[in-house]
Amino acid sequence: MANHKSAKTRINRNNKRSIINGARRSRVRTFVKKVNAAILENNKEAAKAALVVAESELMRAAQKGVLPKNTASRTVSRLSAKIKAL
Repeated sequence: MANHKSAKTRINRNNKRSIINGARRSRVRTFVKKVNAAILENNKEAAKAALVVAESELMRAAQKGVLPKNTASRTVSRLSAKIKAL
């Protein structure tokens, strides 16, 4: 258990951030799933529209430090490649 005031503050702050980061990561996963669902339905227009939103969420998560930048870029690239293949 933390004994110093600064250590207790860090524990509280880390707990709050983990909740926020978890919510942001969950949002990203949800939007990526929507793109994949549209791809499975062979609905190119819906997939493109979903990709725009998902890309925004992925890059925002990367900017906030939830995901590495390369991971976000790779995910967007793979999704766009799947859409082009439709």
